[in-house]
Amino acid sequence: MFRGGSLWAGVVSGGVSQLQDTRALANGHMKKSEFAANTATNVTGAVGVMAGIEYGAMLGTSLLPGIGTVAGTIIGGMIGNQVGRVVGSQASGIMFQNRTANKEEQ
Repeated sequence: MFRGGSLWAGVVSGGVSQLQDTRALANGHMKKSEFAANTATNVTGAVGVMAGIEYGAMLGTSLLPGIGTVAGTIIGGMIGNQVGRVVGSQASGIMFQNRTANKEEQ
């Protein structure tokens, strides 16, 4: 699992998002806590892309070899990205934003 095309798709997807967030942080358009939360979201989104591509391709191949593989790869990658980002966003919100809220109260 996570070899070849799916690995590179995840790396590129997460890398592009992370690069945009790093630029925003460097230019002062983003707080450090927001950057940390976005980094977790980018990582889980990348893993979601990788898993979605792999499992989507398997499902598509089992239903309709050939065209199903291509369709499953594309649809699986999109769904995996969205699911990964939602999970990462919720987890990072719990981990990072609650910490910063607690620090602001003190």
